[in-house]
Amino acid sequence: MLLGEQEQLLSYNGEVLVFQLSKPKHVEGAADKTMNLCVRRMAFNRDTKVFVQKSSGAFSMHASHSKIEMICCSCTTDSRTGIILPCILVKKKKRNNVKYILLLLHGSNQFEQSFHFKLDYELKEDIRLFAGPSVLWRHTNKLFYISSNTCMVQSAPLQLSSVVWTGEIVGEGTVVLGVRTACLPESEEADEFSISDRAIWGSEFFGYAIQTQKMLTGTCFMPHAYSRVVSSVCVCKSERLKKQLRISLVAITHKNQLIWFQNGLPKGVCELPFEKPHSVKTAGTSSNELLFIVSFASGNSCVVQRRDSLQVAYKCQKVKCVLVDDFIGSGSEQLLLLFKDDSNTDVLSTFKITDLGGVHYASGINYKHDVPATEGLQENGLLTIQALETRLQAGFTSVRELQQHLELQRRVILESCRALIDLVEERAHILPKAEEKPIFLVKEGLVSLWDDVENPPHSLSKETSVASKVPEHFTGKLWQRVVDDSLVVGVKLTESFHWSLNDVSLSLVMDQDFSSISPIIKCQSKIIKLNKAFSALAVSSCQIEPPPKKIKLDLNSKDDLKKEFPKRPSGVHLDGAKAVVAVTSLSPLLAFHHVCCAVLLHAKRRKRGSDGLQESKQFTVLCGKIFLSLEDISNGRFSVKMLRDNSYCTGAMEDIFAVLATAVRFSFLIMSSDCTLTPVNSWLLGEMECTPFKECHDNIFCHKAGNMYGTVFNWSLKNPFEGVLTIFCRNLTVLFQCLHSLSRILPPSCRVKLLRCGRKSVLTEQLALALEKEMLTSKSSFFSKESKAESSLAWGNETGKKIDNAPLASLLDTEEGVQQFRKKLQKEREESVLSMNQTMNGALYQKIALKIAEAQLSSDMIVWRLS
Repeated sequence: MLLGEQEQLLSYNGEVLVFQLSKPKHVEGAADKTMNLCVRRMAFNRDTKVFVQKSSGAFSMHASHSKIEMICCSCTTDSRTGIILPCILVKKKKRNNVKYILLLLHGSNQFEQSFHFKLDYELKEDIRLFAGPSVLWRHTNKLFYISSNTCMVQSAPLQLSSVVWTGEIVGEGTVVLGVRTACLPESEEADEFSISDRAIWGSEFFGYAIQTQKMLTGTCFMPHAYSRVVSSVCVCKSERLKKQLRISLVAITHKNQLIWFQNGLPKGVCELPFEKPHSVKTAGTSSNELLFIVSFASGNSCVVQRRDSLQVAYKCQKVKCVLVDDFIGSGSEQLLLLFKDDSNTDVLSTFKITDLGGVHYASGINYKHDVPATEGLQENGLLTIQALETRLQAGFTSVRELQQHLELQRRVILESCRALIDLVEERAHILPKAEEKPIFLVKEGLVSLWDDVENPPHSLSKETSVASKVPEHFTGKLWQRVVDDSLVVGVKLTESFHWSLNDVSLSLVMDQDFSSISPIIKCQSKIIKLNKAFSALAVSSCQIEPPPKKIKLDLNSKDDLKKEFPKRPSGVHLDGAKAVVAVTSLSPLLAFHHVCCAVLLHAKRRKRGSDGLQESKQFTVLCGKIFLSLEDISNGRFSVKMLRDNSYCTGAMEDIFAVLATAVRFSFLIMSSDCTLTPVNSWLLGEMECTPFKECHDNIFCHKAGNMYGTVFNWSLKNPFEGVLTIFCRNLTVLFQCLHSLSRILPPSCRVKLLRCGRKSVLTEQLALALEKEMLTSKSSFFSKESKAESSLAWGNETGKKIDNAPLASLLDTEEGVQQFRKKLQKEREESVLSMNQTMNGALYQKIALKIAEAQLSSDMIVWRLS
């Protein structure tokens, strides 16, 4: 270091920042009134093995009759941007006035004055820089700090003897760990403590959070017994587990020891090779080891490794400074040891870079003469690089093949969706030309899933003509509603719709042309029936199978219970409204801001063929298009509106359909043996604040504020002591709240049972009809089989009768008669075997087995729903 100059070193992003405070070159006749703070950015060159200057900058300060010094430098977080920047604290003293300036260094080598403050004393003890940037110091056993946010000197309400660490703690912000005089209990007198107790409790650790001005328990860092010997601390890790603060740290003591603490308890100790340690820092190497670098007042340093135990792994003397950073750009940290060299004025002239592993660079070494070791390292490195390049190339090939496969899938799906939309809208779909196909189809030898001709095939045009002949008079109004986070789209079915309801569903297809996503929207279809003389039914479009039997049946021959049982209970009338709805999640659609969807209705018409089996044909009808925008939803255009009007709930049929479609249905059988169930009706109309729908009085709407608002109830009494309560609620939480409220008004002797979907009386009559059909199916199948076998036997008997007409004796007299008699016996034997082992062809047996299985499955489903 030259006379009249000062130097400070700092590592930042793999570079060494050299700060120098010096006077400019003297010019004759000019007064010496300025001082320059210069910075040089030095980077290590791995080719030349020396540090080279990348850039430089300077900051001029007025120094008339003032003494300027650099106090300290560090890397801290700029609270304005969250970026870590180098900062340096400069002291400017003029007579008895002391001014401190904190400067920030930006990437362009421009200095920025963050703030300044004046004191009537000089900073000498425990000066620290931390995030903000902020400055902290100790003076007359008090803690002071100032930040760029306030620019005012503040003091902490505590007394302390030293500061051993300042840094960030998870959940607490910036924390100061210090030592202070122990606060003894007032009820205890000092004379009652022994000498050893005084030694332990004479001082204690404490933590102080600057942002929250909160005191932290010092024992979560270290036991208080170490407070008299610890001189410096480095916190390695802090975390919160089950609201408990867990800290791992190392501390150096006046006893020349390094101690490892974990969660407030000592876990290891190491004797240091030199005396008077004053600071400790950590470094993470490429071998995932944590190194502890200890600096001593004598200018010596040592490195301690933590493996099975703490051990000194390296020590050196005459060290001017130790910096930790990634100086060679390997992705891990190394140590830069700068040694004292009086013969050279450059501070980076004598150095050593090491991580105590495979990295080792030092000044003054001629690497050209180190041929054997260098060649061995280069050969190993070359082999490693070749292996890594091979693995990288294989991985890149796999990723490229996967991308091509995904691109092919996306193109096929999009082309299929376009063909579906054109089919529904009765447009001729033009298939892509051969030159429009992806190039990788040719490269990989794949076959296109659509033809190369421009004109559509005959089958597609035929389907288009079939779809155009579908009658559309059974569909009514198309509507949409928004309920919570669900979009409900519905189509009203007219009274002329007499097809099976289990074979009707809706699909939503986005009309926009998005190249990266599929236009088909995932949704759930439901059938809603509102009957004026019967309760509301919400039937899913998916058929539920009972656990006892799950027989695989052909989808084209699946039976429908409602079609098979035309006779219905006298109490059921289907003269109400019917609608098919589709429920989908609203949130993904809002990402497009404006959405246009085509609504397709799928139906299946069944009829019986000549062989007694059902034949079905599926039709698709375009019901229209819906438009949805974020502005309409914000304005409540599609919201459900349920209002009270003279003891009734007034709402459009579409609003009722939407509420029932998004709700979950539960039915409960309530039975009481010793009292009537009139309190249930009072509970619904009173505590639950329910009012019946004007369109269907059996269903009542809950207006009670809170989670239960919007719940729909249906209460049906079979007799004064037994009834069925059906609840349509948003989720299970609302269901439990309703049941909890209901349990408080029911008599203690009441029994509540969760029912399967369907009414017992209806299901009982359906079960009787199903069992009758199953019996008739089995009887008719076996009867047809026996009749065919009897006709075959009768034909054989007619032949036998012709043989029996001849006298037996005359047959045995001649040789021809014996042969004829032998043929007769062989024929009778074959007919006897046929009568004992009757067979039929495979097609007939398959039809009979399928019909029996359908009948048995129908009856099993009803039994399961009744159980």
